Amino acid sequence: MAELTIAAFARTEGVGVESIRRYQRRGMLRTTKASAGSSAQRYQPDDVRQLGFIRLAQSTICTLDQIAALLALDAGEDGKRARKLAGDRLAARDAKMADLQATRAALQRLVPAGGASAEGPCPLIAAFAERHMRPTRPYRAAIAPAKTAP
Repeated sequence: MAELTIAAFARTEGVGVESIRRYQRRGMLRTTKASAGSSAQRYQPDDVRQLGFIRLAQSTICTLDQIAALLALDAGEDGKRARKLAGDRLAARDAKMADLQATRAALQRLVPAGGASAEGPCPLIAAFAERHMRPTRPYRAAIAPAKTAP
């Protein structure tokens, strides 16, 4: 693969040039030097690999801070900590999926009753309002920092 301009580099993963610059400012992508006689930055195949990892990690709902931490661990070859971070993300995803499955099951029960009566509050709205008012939802507990006792 030949060197790429920033626009061509961004297109490899369907992002905008500003996203590339944001990743560079955060230290997630290297800032390239322009070639002699050109003011355009050039990107290599390794840069495309790194951008692909960033996009994949974002699709798993990792934050940019979490992605930057994983990239730093990769650079330092700290596989144990990288696996721990990935395991934490997996646990958070599993908890979120369980919450979504519970919501889906509730919808399956409530949709037929949604317009059954013209009196009183809508069962759908009442059920979701009650669910939202719970003190903690499972996926939030999996990603929230531990509380310390006073």
